[in-house]
Amino acid sequence: MRKTLILFFVLLLSLGSMAQYQPTPANLQARQWFDSARFGLFIHWGASSVLGAGEWVMNNRNIRVDEYKRLMQFFNPTKFDAKAWVKMAKDAGMRYITFITRHHDSFSNWDTKQSDWKITNTVYAKDVLKDLSIACKEQGIKLFLYYSLVDWFRSDYPYETGRTGKGTGRTQKSNYEGYLNFMKLQLTELLTGYGDIAGIWFDGHWDQLDNDEDKTQQSKINWKYEEIYELIHRLQPQALVGNNHHLSPLPGEDFQMFEKDLPGENKGGLSGQAVSKLPLETCETINNSWGFNITDRTYKSTKDIIHLLVKAAGYGTNLLLNVGPMPNGEIQPEFVTCLKEVGDWLQKNGTTIYGTKAGTLKPQDWGAITEKENQVYVHILKKTGDKIFFQLPYHVESAFLSRNKTPIQFDRLKDGYWSLDISITDDSLPDDIIVLNIKR
Repeated sequence: MRKTLILFFVLLLSLGSMAQYQPTPANLQARQWFDSARFGLFIHWGASSVLGAGEWVMNNRNIRVDEYKRLMQFFNPTKFDAKAWVKMAKDAGMRYITFITRHHDSFSNWDTKQSDWKITNTVYAKDVLKDLSIACKEQGIKLFLYYSLVDWFRSDYPYETGRTGKGTGRTQKSNYEGYLNFMKLQLTELLTGYGDIAGIWFDGHWDQLDNDEDKTQQSKINWKYEEIYELIHRLQPQALVGNNHHLSPLPGEDFQMFEKDLPGENKGGLSGQAVSKLPLETCETINNSWGFNITDRTYKSTKDIIHLLVKAAGYGTNLLLNVGPMPNGEIQPEFVTCLKEVGDWLQKNGTTIYGTKAGTLKPQDWGAITEKENQVYVHILKKTGDKIFFQLPYHVESAFLSRNKTPIQFDRLKDGYWSLDISITDDSLPDDIIVLNIKR
């Protein structure tokens, strides 16, 4: 009974400390920037890319730790060019990069002092994160760092209660206190040795749940997020904390993410959580893989990506679009071509995406609405008829096609509804945009 009471009060204290989190002015300013960025690049890459079967290959093939560690002898990304990576993102119209520093296989993409299982111990021997952080600063791209809470490699991670990594040959008893200390030391390295970091992107909470569908489940371990988040906010107060736990945000988190789903949707089966008022982000792949997968040819078209970006903006959400570079450090040409074409589109239409708010009407089959100041942008992605109808709390003063200023017929109906004639929009374009000048 005494032990139960002690645990109860410890839990209350920890919850209290998290509930008292007050973001700094620098953090609030960073949130505002993030909420206007709308487009970022996700990069899944590491030793796993050598096997060409995605970043979950260690788990999927039950590769034992001693076997998997041999990848250090083969991971030699001699074609890695941080400046080229960042330029590709910038030319695509992306405003930030989220880079995998340590995925579930525990491989560290920087010169960590906390583990020998790292890129500087490969035949390549260079700290790619150092180069990437410098290139981002030089080209004006903000840098977020992905960090896995799950570990299929280390024995101190509580793998006994986890859902994944069961076949990697670990037999020693786990020790979360030791593992937590390891993570804190690594995060301290990342937040003190690589300049300004825009945010930390956590993943893996779901490993200690029985499933992803029941949002009322309690984690089988106490992750002690209050300690982890406090460390981050203390070392870099502006850094935004996000956690891909597929739940509503916890105290201490600064933005909410959705994996392969737009907010409020649950087509991928990982979402279903309530949508918060924090800045939002959805992450998605160009094919169906996060890490390099040599046989995955299911590439989304440029039109598909533009539609995803527009609908995300229609929900007031950033799109974090992923690439999985090849083991030599080059990014697949299919990805490069697609991103260049999206960037060309944004050069012409970016004002309807960057810095916009979600439309008063959520995305529909025909498209999506974004708005900024005294203009509303109606994105026609698919013509479903000659007219569309929607409700606006504003007065529409004029309407025209964005691409050539051709006037568009509109009519005011009852109860704040408007009709818009879309008969002259061009269905061959990925997005034909109608601009409404409004009076609030």
